[in-house]
Amino acid sequence: MSLRPSVVGLLGGGQLGRMLCEAGAASNAQIAILDADSCSAKQINSNPHHISGSFKDAAKIKQLAAACDVLTVEIEHIETEVLEEIATRGVPVHGADGTNTASTMKRVAVHPSWRTLRLVQDKFEQKEYLRGQGIPIAEQMAIESGGDEGMLASMERASQKFGYPWMLKARKDSYDGRGNFKISSQDDLRRAAQEFGSLACYAEKWVPFELELAVMVIRAEDDAGHLRRVMPYPVVETVHEDSICSKVYMPPRKVSTEVCRKAQAVAIAVAEQLWGRGVFAIEMFLTKDGDIIYNECAPRPHNSGHLTIEAVPYMSQFKAQLTAILDEPLPEVLEPHVESSIMINILGGAHPDSHLPLVEKAKSMYAAKTAVYVHLYGKESKPSRKIGHITVTSFGSIAELERFAEPLLELSSRIRQERLEASIKALRPQAAAAPTVKGSGSGSPLVLVTMGSDSDLPVLKAGIDVLTEFGVPWEIDITSAHRTPDKMAQVARGAAGRGLKVIIAAAGGAAHLPGMLAAYTPLPVIGVPVKATHLDGYDSLLSIVQMPRGVPTATVAINNSTNAALLAIRFLGAFMPELLDKMKKYQAEMEQQVTEKADKLKNMDIEAYLADMRHR
Repeated sequence: MSLRPSVVGLLGGGQLGRMLCEAGAASNAQIAILDADSCSAKQINSNPHHISGSFKDAAKIKQLAAACDVLTVEIEHIETEVLEEIATRGVPVHGADGTNTASTMKRVAVHPSWRTLRLVQDKFEQKEYLRGQGIPIAEQMAIESGGDEGMLASMERASQKFGYPWMLKARKDSYDGRGNFKISSQDDLRRAAQEFGSLACYAEKWVPFELELAVMVIRAEDDAGHLRRVMPYPVVETVHEDSICSKVYMPPRKVSTEVCRKAQAVAIAVAEQLWGRGVFAIEMFLTKDGDIIYNECAPRPHNSGHLTIEAVPYMSQFKAQLTAILDEPLPEVLEPHVESSIMINILGGAHPDSHLPLVEKAKSMYAAKTAVYVHLYGKESKPSRKIGHITVTSFGSIAELERFAEPLLELSSRIRQERLEASIKALRPQAAAAPTVKGSGSGSPLVLVTMGSDSDLPVLKAGIDVLTEFGVPWEIDITSAHRTPDKMAQVARGAAGRGLKVIIAAAGGAAHLPGMLAAYTPLPVIGVPVKATHLDGYDSLLSIVQMPRGVPTATVAINNSTNAALLAIRFLGAFMPELLDKMKKYQAEMEQQVTEKADKLKNMDIEAYLADMRHR
C-alpha cells in the first residue's frame, strides 16, 4: 500500500481554496492550485505542483490534471469540455524521455462531475431538468435574445403569463444576485432589454418568499458513478444585502423543525439527481405558506457552509469536500457540536480600513458557552469584497446568540451604511475629489455635469467616476432646455464667472441642451447623446453634432460619458500640467493592457481565451 499523499488539483485559489488548503493540511492531502501566484490560497500553501495561470485555460488545466489524482473546482464557471476530456479520455503524462504517447494517457477523476458543472452553468436548463425530476421549481420561461425588439416581445409575453412583478435572470455567469433584474412594470422592459440584451436570459415567476434557506449536502458515489449516499448538514438561513450574502444563521430564526426537515429532503432530492462526489450547496426559498421552492445549486463549498468549520468541526464542509472526492470514510450523521451559530461576512467598506473595528471587536468578545472565530482571507479590501468572515457559536439558543452578537451585527451594518453613503455621495457635487491640480482653487468645481432629466444620470455615472479618479472637482445639476429654459440660460451665463472650465451636458430625444448651453457660454461644451426610447439615440446624436456654424459643441458617441470626461480632462490638461501628466499615464496604461492581452492571446488556446473573456 502506497503512503504517497494524494494530490488534489484545484481550479481557483480564492478564499474557498484557502480554507480547503487549511483542511487539507491536517490530512496530508497536497492541494495543487491553478491560479495567479498572489491568490489567497497560495499565500498559505507551498506546493511544488502549483501552476501559475488562468484556471480557465484548457492547456493549463490539462497540465495540472497530469500531476494530480483528482481534480476539483472552487467555482463552477469552468469550460466543461476540457474537464470531460480529462475524465473520459485522459491527459498525456510525460515519459522518461520527455515524450507524450498514447500509452501514457492518464484519466483523472473530476469531482463534481463535468456533467453537473455543465448543467448548473445554465440556470434555466438546470431548473428545467430538476423540475422533470419532481423538484419544486418556480414557473419560468425562456426569453428570446439577439435583439431588443425580439427580447421586448418575449418579455411582454412573460409579463402576460406571470403578471408583475417577475424576475429576469441571466442564464449563465451570474452569482451573488448579479445577473438578476426585477421587472415591476412595463416601464422596466426597455431598460432591461438594454442592460440584458446581449445575454441569454429567462423569466421566472416572482416568489414572495419569507426567508432564504440553504442546505449543504455531501454526495458520495463509487468509481462507476453509482450513488452511495447523500448526507445533509443542518439547515441555515441566509441573509442577502445588496445582492451579497451578509449573514448566515443556524438554525434559521423562527422556522419550525418540520420546515427544516422539508428543506433537507428537497436538498437531498436535488443532490441525488446530480453527478460526482463532494459538497453541494442547495439554496431555496421558504414561502409564507411553509412551502420550499428550489432556487439554485452550487456544486462546491459555499458561503452558507462556512460556519461548519466551528459548528461541525469533525467534518466541516472543506474537510467533507476532500473526504468525499478522495472516497474516504464519512461519518454516519452530521450533527453540530453547538446549539446555534451565526456567520457574518466581513465585506470591504468605503475605506481600506473600514472593517478593522469589526475585526478588533470580534477578537475582544468572550462569554461563557460562547466562542468567536475570525477568518481573514489575505485579500486587499475593496468596497463589498468578501475579505473574511466571523463565526460565533453558542450552546444556547439562536435568539440568545443573536443578542450576544449584536455589537458585531451593528458594526457590520455600519460598514454597509458607510459604503452605501459613499456610493450616493459620488453622485453629488460635494463628493468630487479635492482638487489636486495647480490653479484650480480650494475645492472649486472645474467641470459642470448636467442633464435634461434624472433618467440620464445612469449614463453620466461612468463619466463622473472618471473625473473623480483623475482628481477633477465637479458639480452636478439638472437643467432642461425645454422645461427650465430660464434656469438653463442662467446656469450657462454664470458658469465661467464661477470658475468652471468645461461643461458636460447629456440629453436624449431632441437633445437641445448641449447646443443651447454652448449658445449662452464661452466655455467648451461636450454633449453626450443619450439613447432614449425611440430611434436608438440617433436623434440625440444628430441633434448635437449638427449644430450650426459659430456654435461649436463637442460630441461623443451615444451614452459614452466616459469619453466626455476624458475629453474634459484633456481640455483642462492643456493648461494644468498635473492633469496632462495623469492623461499621459492613463494612455500608457491602456497601451500596456493591450500589449498584455496580445501576449496572453499568443500563449493561449483561442477557445480558452474567449472563455476567459466571458468570465472577466
